[in-house]
Amino acid sequence: MNLTETLQQELGNPDLSSNERILLRCQTAAEFIHRGQYEAACDALGEFWRGVGQRPDVEGLKKATEAELLLRCGSLSSGIGSARSMNDAQEKSKDLISEAQRTFEILELPIKAAEAQSELSICYWRLGAFAEARVVLDEAAKKIGDKDDELKARILVRRALVETWACRYHDALDVLQQAEAFFKKLPSQIKGRWHGQMGLVLKRLGMAEGRTDYLDRAIIEHTAAIYHYEQAQNDRYCAINLNNLAMLLYRVGRFPEAHENLDRAAKIFSKLNDPGNLAQVNETRARVLLAEERYEEAREVIEGCVR
Repeated sequence: MNLTETLQQELGNPDLSSNERILLRCQTAAEFIHRGQYEAACDALGEFWRGVGQRPDVEGLKKATEAELLLRCGSLSSGIGSARSMNDAQEKSKDLISEAQRTFEILELPIKAAEAQSELSICYWRLGAFAEARVVLDEAAKKIGDKDDELKARILVRRALVETWACRYHDALDVLQQAEAFFKKLPSQIKGRWHGQMGLVLKRLGMAEGRTDYLDRAIIEHTAAIYHYEQAQNDRYCAINLNNLAMLLYRVGRFPEAHENLDRAAKIFSKLNDPGNLAQVNETRARVLLAEERYEEAREVIEGCVR
């Protein structure tokens, strides 16, 4: 039985209160969001999902339920907004998530407040506000300590992500290496994030320092990330790593393998209606074709991106 079927079955329980039904919807939506299955997350939220950046109807709900709903709508808005390159989506997502965080803090629910801050950091990261992302992640880490392994893992990976994009590659590498043993005991979904982020860091370091051994290790890490995301049925992040792997294979001259991975990534992103990531796949494809001196095909791909 898949998540959607499980949700429908559990919603049919007549003993559930209205607040319990909404929390069940939010829990299922959170699972879909972490898998990158945004359309399924919209369906899970049902009538409470009004669109990207839109505030759900929370009238009459308990405060904890209201905050949970705001958190999920904000997180989902951020993901869809990024995938579809929607203007103002991250700012609107920040507003929803920040309201949820404040409510959790008033209710003295520090773990939930930390989860909201972790989601807020992604909005900041997508906006390029790395300093702000770093601050909220540090605050979230202090709140949870060792109380929630999966949330702690997400915070660590996101901290490494922020440091990578801030070009602080050795800081990112330190974060991931220190947490390696911790990640080994977690589910495939979380392991995939660790391997994928390690691959990105090693790639950036390899290119910055001319270290081919780092690039070779990055290929191994992205391959591992793809495996774990396949196990977790996370198509979107699997495809992101397929594109990242293709870029590395292009760098080391393994062009046929690069095309194979790009074909898989493009198929997934087309199915997910993710034009933002599909454009990145096409950009990688054009680079590979140019390196192969297939200039006419590269021109067609580039023109397709512009259109």
